[in-house]
Amino acid sequence: MQRVARDERYAEAPPGLTIRALQDCDVEAYVKLRREALLDSPLAFVASPADDAFSGKERVRDEIRRAPESVIIGAFRPHLVGAVGLHRDRLLKSAHKVHLWGLYVTPNHRRQGIASELLDAVLCHASDLTGVSWVHLKVSAATPGAQRLYERAGFRVWGAEPAGACYEGQTVVDYHMALCLEPDVN
Repeated sequence: MQRVARDERYAEAPPGLTIRALQDCDVEAYVKLRREALLDSPLAFVASPADDAFSGKERVRDEIRRAPESVIIGAFRPHLVGAVGLHRDRLLKSAHKVHLWGLYVTPNHRRQGIASELLDAVLCHASDLTGVSWVHLKVSAATPGAQRLYERAGFRVWGAEPAGACYEGQTVVDYHMALCLEPDVN
C-alpha cells in the first residue's frame, strides 16, 4: 500500500465529493446516516437500530475523540452520503490490527465510486498508524458487491461464520477478511 502524505490524503476524490474524518459538528448527520444504513440493509450489519452503539451521539463523539486510533471517515456531497469506521485493538498483543466497520453509502449515491474512495481513505489512515500491519473486517454474504470491493483492495477471506447474523428468521454467513499492509508480515 502506498503511503500518502496527510494533507494530500483526500485530494483525489471525484469533483463535488469531499472525503474527510468526521468532526464533532458531523455527529448528528452521522447518527442519522447510521440509522438509515441499519434500516436499509439489515442483513449487512450485525447491529440493529434497537441495539446499535453508534446510534447514540455520545458514543460517536467518543469514537471521534479517540483519533487517530479510531476514526470515522465521511463522504460529503455536500451533505453526508457515506461513511466508514476504523478502530485499533486496545490490547497490547493485538495492537498491530485495526478493524474496519460500518461501510455504507446511501442508495442514490451508489455506483459513483464513493465506497472505493472511503475504503482508500480508511486504508490510508490505517497505514499511517505506527505498528499497524493488518486490517480486519467482516462482510455479510448478503452484500456480495461489498465483498468484491474489499477483494479488489486486496482483502482475502480467512474464515466464514455460519449464521453470522439472523434477521426476521433469515440467517446469513459472515465472511472474515483481512488485508496485510506490509507484505513481508504474516
